[in-house]
Amino acid sequence: MVSGSVGAGHDGAAAELALRLGAAGADVVVRDLLDALPRPARALLRDGYEVAVARAPLFFEWLFRGMERHGALWRVEQEVCGLGLDGLARWVRAAAPDVVVSTYPLASQALGQLSDDGRLRVPFVTYLTDPAVHTSWLHPAAAAHLTVTEATAAQGRADYGGAFEVAGPLVPRRFEDRPALAELVALREQLGLHGGLHGGRPVALLAAGSLGMGAVVPSARDVVAAGWTPLVLCGRNDALCRDVAAVPGAVALGWRSDVHALMQVADVLVHNAGGLAVTEALVAGLPAVTYRSIPGHGRANAAVLAERGGVPWPTTPLELASALDAQLARGRTREAHPDAAAAVLAHVPASRLRVPASR
Repeated sequence: MVSGSVGAGHDGAAAELALRLGAAGADVVVRDLLDALPRPARALLRDGYEVAVARAPLFFEWLFRGMERHGALWRVEQEVCGLGLDGLARWVRAAAPDVVVSTYPLASQALGQLSDDGRLRVPFVTYLTDPAVHTSWLHPAAAAHLTVTEATAAQGRADYGGAFEVAGPLVPRRFEDRPALAELVALREQLGLHGGLHGGRPVALLAAGSLGMGAVVPSARDVVAAGWTPLVLCGRNDALCRDVAAVPGAVALGWRSDVHALMQVADVLVHNAGGLAVTEALVAGLPAVTYRSIPGHGRANAAVLAERGGVPWPTTPLELASALDAQLARGRTREAHPDAAAAVLAHVPASRLRVPASR
């Protein structure tokens, strides 16, 4: 399995898929594509992404849209991916896999190149962690393009043609469970949600990814103005945590390992990127709203979620207040989802399966 340590979503999906495949009897090796790249390319992908989104959003939007034209920007991306082929080929030889899975767009491109030059002779599949399909996720050599939801699959078919298979979400099973009442009461007390300023106000969980990117502080202010209490997940961004803590009525949270419980405390998720947090909310049954989306894939995800996924995308504080209230009235909804591990194992030759894929 090949992921990419840019944000937490790609690695999170890879880790959960590895866990499920292991439980089904598979031997799994997880690698980070960035480890196969030279240090400058690694820095470009990991640090350049954060800097571009935070400091040059219009430039990042231009890059994202320009990639769709398969021109000079596309060729640069292909060259960067090509720098990792020798390392990727060594991993393939060492693991001798029956199938390879990508959870990162550039890993899909690199695996496609490796397949084209004959050094990858087993199927590879791409698992899309984004709600929106974009061209970097797609390679004609892939045996399958797996999506979290039908909304993503439908957008992919409409915009790019070809086959997309709904494989279901990849988040830990704990997001399906509701913690004990006593645990939720204790958590609410810890967060200061009983009595005082926050008493009786509905709660919005604000997610801005592991890097805490985007216009998070203005979003928190707008949520407070709408009559809600924002619980703001600042990720590993300590400066953001300090800034949010200064917003009257907001609750600033650093890196948390209990997001599954926070999603049970909250009434609505407010996100700006459409990645892992939206998938977690989907499994938890928590309604979501997109607001002040980050450029590039963030806006593309917002559009797909709004058009096909039932997630409103307000653009003004007044629209945000209406959307929050509407999603609160809608309440929680639970759906059954396919198992992504079974979708991957379907691409392993039957003679190589030691246990049934449905185990």
